[in-house]
Amino acid sequence: MKVIVFANHKGGVGKTTSTLSVAQTLARDGYRVLLLDCDAQRNLTLAFRLPAGYPDLGLVLEKKAQLEDIVLPVAENLHVVAATPDLDYLEKMVGQQLGYESILRKGLTPLKDRYDYCLVDTPPSLSALTYMALVACNAVFIPCQPEYFGYEGLNKLIQACERVKDLYNPNLLIGGIFFTKYSSRYRKKLHHDVVALIGSKYADDNLMMSTTIRENVSLAEAQIKKQSIYQWAPDSNGATDYESLTHEIIARV
Repeated sequence: MKVIVFANHKGGVGKTTSTLSVAQTLARDGYRVLLLDCDAQRNLTLAFRLPAGYPDLGLVLEKKAQLEDIVLPVAENLHVVAATPDLDYLEKMVGQQLGYESILRKGLTPLKDRYDYCLVDTPPSLSALTYMALVACNAVFIPCQPEYFGYEGLNKLIQACERVKDLYNPNLLIGGIFFTKYSSRYRKKLHHDVVALIGSKYADDNLMMSTTIRENVSLAEAQIKKQSIYQWAPDSNGATDYESLTHEIIARV
């Protein structure tokens, strides 16, 4: 099982939509996929119709359950570990414990033969859960909007990845950076300038991905309807872009 994290030290850049859409693409293509929601906002969890009283990641942090015991089926080839709003204070509590960084890595070990991919949605901050995800993963992919504050968040995350690589996970790969709500055909010069700036800074590391995710209302509509983009709007730009992104991610990991 390959563990892929979507992260950025900033909210609103498309982490959850990207995690969900790539997972749905992989599942549609026949891969066995596990989704792990590490964000207390639990937007990824809310994208599915789950039973009342469903178990969540908080039980693992409180040592009341193992990760393998709280996995929920949500679609063909697709399972999820749900989040809870309580993750906010639980991760602060857990983050004070010795060795907390390895909680997710250890929890995922019994699941490695059950799935082809595990995709992890992270909080919009460099929190304890973000570090746990980075320690557990094979690769991190960074969605970024072409704006100055997105650029700052990107730099902080890459620095955090380097620290994790040095201390806990020497095989951690920064898989790539991709832009959301952006196309080279859009007319906003400032956005193109930021894309050029980021591209020039990370060109030598081959971090810039070819795929960009265009603005597309169908992605939000699909989440409201609790359907995949391929069910809701299979001919939309959102479906086309995330299919392309998924193939590029597979090639990089």
